[in-house]
Amino acid sequence: MNAILEAAGLNFTILAQICAALAAFLGVIAFLPAAGPTKVLKSRMIAATDRKEAMKARIKVDDKKKKKGQIDDNTITVMRKTVEKFRMQDMMENTDLRMKLAQAGLRGQKAPITFLFFRIVAPFLMCIGALLYFSVFYAGEFDSTRHPMIAIGVLIIGYKLPDIVLKNMTDKRAVKMGRAFPDALDLTVICVESGMSIEKSFHKVAEEIMAQGPELAGEIALTNAELSYLGDRSMAYENFSRRTGLQAVKALTSALVQAERYGTPIASALRVLSEESRGERMSMAERKAAALPAKLTVPMIVFFLPVLFIVIIGPAVIQVMAG
Repeated sequence: MNAILEAAGLNFTILAQICAALAAFLGVIAFLPAAGPTKVLKSRMIAATDRKEAMKARIKVDDKKKKKGQIDDNTITVMRKTVEKFRMQDMMENTDLRMKLAQAGLRGQKAPITFLFFRIVAPFLMCIGALLYFSVFYAGEFDSTRHPMIAIGVLIIGYKLPDIVLKNMTDKRAVKMGRAFPDALDLTVICVESGMSIEKSFHKVAEEIMAQGPELAGEIALTNAELSYLGDRSMAYENFSRRTGLQAVKALTSALVQAERYGTPIASALRVLSEESRGERMSMAERKAAALPAKLTVPMIVFFLPVLFIVIIGPAVIQVMAG
């Protein structure tokens, strides 16, 4: 065989290499459709469909939760009539009240009606509860001085109770948004420096931080919507600052308003704000860590030291009593 190939002017080694290369090429061509662009495109289409279905399922779950927590129209009608009977319908259109409710995460036409209704009803409910307590559970005699004072105090507490609950909701929501804001600001800086507009950046940031901070994500999405339909963009930024009530968001909106008004670069301003936000979060963590020993003093005195004394002195006491 070698003699025939040499007579034909070919080398056996070279011919074997050519055949191996041809076989490898044919093997790649044979397996290319199974792992090539067609399969990649198909897998991307399947992944996109899965994400779409997952998004639809999440939207349905969220809608069910919202519908479950909402008050029906008949109840709202009764509440509205009650508010109108007490001549408080002007307060339903009060801008300050609506802003306070928005800071607590309560929006829509039903929120002011519900708040005012409970402000009217809460004192009476508290008073009825106090009367039931004194008539059923408290078996003492009626005191003409002390019991009326208690009733007046209960009425005042009932009147202030909706404001206290609203303030508590606002503070909790502000804490949640404050925790998620530094990460949201970092993402905004990345999006702006990559060439995105502020609208696209807000849209992307709202999607990314939805799991971490849904409250802040909702406010950013609402600001993005206001930027689209409001004529004055600075008004959208100011509304964002007032709805959140955070000092860091106020600094961000001031920088954005200045950038819109004077044409200054947004990326550099956001970079400075991001560094300040991270530094503030680190200083807050350091303050909490520094306050930890003082907070642990009372639990150690109450819980650890008695057990320690029992372990140390207990055997000696047992020996003395046994002797």
